[in-house]
Amino acid sequence: MLAIGAIKAFRRAGMRVPDDIAVVGFDDIPIAEVFEPALTTVAQPMQALGAVAVELLLSRLSGVTPVSRILPYTLTLRESA
Repeated sequence: MLAIGAIKAFRRAGMRVPDDIAVVGFDDIPIAEVFEPALTTVAQPMQALGAVAVELLLSRLSGVTPVSRILPYTLTLRESA
């Protein structure tokens, strides 16, 4: 939603996306595809992210130092970048 707000603000300032400035969002929310220009986004596996967050929290609560994990992500190229 912040990236969409940024695009709107750039338009009000007379800038053209992506001609003058590129915008990339994060999370690939449903509106990203239908907004004009369609928003380029980084998508992450939300369900897996929540599950890993719980695992890390439970590890910390049990006194174990959790190990960082990197989850897979995808870059969805659209019109804004």
